[in-house]
Amino acid sequence: MSRRAMEGTSLAAMVRMALPICRAAERQRPRPGPGRLPDYDDASIAMLIAIAVLKKRTSKSAQYRFLTQHRRSLMRWLNLKRWPTRSTYFRRYRRARELYAVCIELQGRQALAEGIGNAETVAVDKSLVSARGPRWHRADRKRGRVPRGLRGVDRDSDWGFSRHDGWVQGYSYEVLVTAGPGGVVLPLLASADTAAASEQRTFGEKIDRLPTATHIVLADSGYDSNEHGNRIEYDERGRRTGRRFLCPANPRNTGRRRSRRPRAPVAAGRRRDHRRRQQRIAHYESRSGQRQYARRGQTVEPFHEWFKDLFGLTDRVWHRGLDNNRTQLLAAIFGYQLLLRYNHRRGRHNGQIRWILDTM
Repeated sequence: MSRRAMEGTSLAAMVRMALPICRAAERQRPRPGPGRLPDYDDASIAMLIAIAVLKKRTSKSAQYRFLTQHRRSLMRWLNLKRWPTRSTYFRRYRRARELYAVCIELQGRQALAEGIGNAETVAVDKSLVSARGPRWHRADRKRGRVPRGLRGVDRDSDWGFSRHDGWVQGYSYEVLVTAGPGGVVLPLLASADTAAASEQRTFGEKIDRLPTATHIVLADSGYDSNEHGNRIEYDERGRRTGRRFLCPANPRNTGRRRSRRPRAPVAAGRRRDHRRRQQRIAHYESRSGQRQYARRGQTVEPFHEWFKDLFGLTDRVWHRGLDNNRTQLLAAIFGYQLLLRYNHRRGRHNGQIRWILDTM
């Protein structure tokens, strides 16, 4: 592809849209510790990775070859004085995951400001993606033992379970998307981890970063937690925030045998949490609660299928290793947001974005 052709594509326009987001994210995450500043800033490296992911080069070697072929245009777009070496690109690839989490949050806010999506209702969900290489039995993994003859095992991958996918050895990503009526499904927050990552931990890190416009948060039973409900629905003084956490109850203590001993007095805090929990369950089971919860099945669940199909993640991840896959998965979600923004600027107010990749 000639330089003139590169400059005339939608890719050039999307770089101009995304680079300020990456620069702003870098300012929020200053480089820790003393020492000489790196030759290539994090924002430029993140943009190079995002471009390679949008072009669907599924190995780091293929990504670097493609980027190097078009380095003249890319250096001008990103204001680079020198071109990064192969070893630099590979090393910085593993670290870019930290910046992408901030980029996704900032670009989500920008997209909302541009009128893309409706964040009054949001939905959160985790999806699993199989690892590359052969399956490594859980018992062998716990012992750190690779059976003889089992080659190419991804030692960073782990086992996880979901009702949709069953048991999967691999990785996961968690995404919070807009689920309000009258808008496209827009990712707002995201993280990536092994398949064994607990939703109780990963979602807990996102609650304080919910959009200010959000009133309803939808989640499946894997997210059921009094702590999550209290943090969403009440402030530090115990006052209502005006938000609702709609989540089906996950049965608890169903296998515990009843004791004949008299019960100890229940602390006031536990009584309060129990009362709040019963109120959440009653609202979820109400007619209005069920109508609101139906938005989850129309938004975040189909999103996984659209996202995986768009970036070739239906069967397995692109790389081996946790840090590599964290970067790729988050870069793809960042790219998905960018495609929606570009689509909107072109006057198409829908989520049909495959045509953009086809013309890049």
